[in-house]
Amino acid sequence: MKFQEVNKMFIGEYQHGIDNKNRIIVPSKFREALGDVFILTKGLDGCLYAYTIDEWKTLEEKLKKLPLTNRDARAFVRFFFSGANEVNVDKQGRALIPQNLLEYASIEKDIVSIGVSTRIEIWSKEKWNQYNESDINMDEIAEKMNELLI
Repeated sequence: MKFQEVNKMFIGEYQHGIDNKNRIIVPSKFREALGDVFILTKGLDGCLYAYTIDEWKTLEEKLKKLPLTNRDARAFVRFFFSGANEVNVDKQGRALIPQNLLEYASIEKDIVSIGVSTRIEIWSKEKWNQYNESDINMDEIAEKMNELLI
């Protein structure tokens, strides 16, 4: 049994394209753990997030606990749920991406799918390259994350 199947952990980076019917090939390394049906929604930083049904239910439970009286909480919940779509993977491993999500993520042709532990992020290749070329200082971020983990 593969490590990924046991833990449903997504890792790696895969570059591919979108066809003229707005379908992407779900990388084979992700396909089995993701399942035949998954949830696709708007992500942060201008990408899309893909969740297994089980992981989406876990996220949903956490979001339900946010206070309805908090404006930021309402906006955050609205953001994730308004963009959410149930997506099916066909027998060829393709998934249809809804037009509103393509527009949100500025996806036109080339995409990059990355595994980020419990989710997959789908980026336009151009945005992914811009993100990687930005002035993000991973050493500084690592120090801040260390403080959060203590």
